[in-house]
Amino acid sequence: WIYKKYPNMFKKIKGIVEESVTGVHRLYQLSKAGKLCVPAMNVNDSVTKQKFDNLYCCRESILDGLKRTTDMMFGGKQVVVCGYGEVGKGCCAALKAMGSIVYVTEIDP
Repeated sequence: WIYKKYPNMFKKIKGIVEESVTGVHRLYQLSKAGKLCVPAMNVNDSVTKQKFDNLYCCRESILDGLKRTTDMMFGGKQVVVCGYGEVGKGCCAALKAMGSIVYVTEIDP
């Protein structure tokens, strides 16, 4: 859209960073057609983003989902977390911060 309306802007743009699935798909289409006029990067392919999302973002969403579905407080409750990858680590940290007693069934070697 920007390229069609403001083609002169692309003389100053060094590259594009896209996160949405639709946007990334469109950029791949433009690249295959030879119409992508600047380099583009799919943020979802970034290891740093995946680690950040898995470790930190799950803290909000997993606890929100658990609280809404169970309608209970987690302080003092015993909670078992199955798996200790990046998502498990984030969940454990969030549950512990809420005062839960956290048990992990497996560890990441």
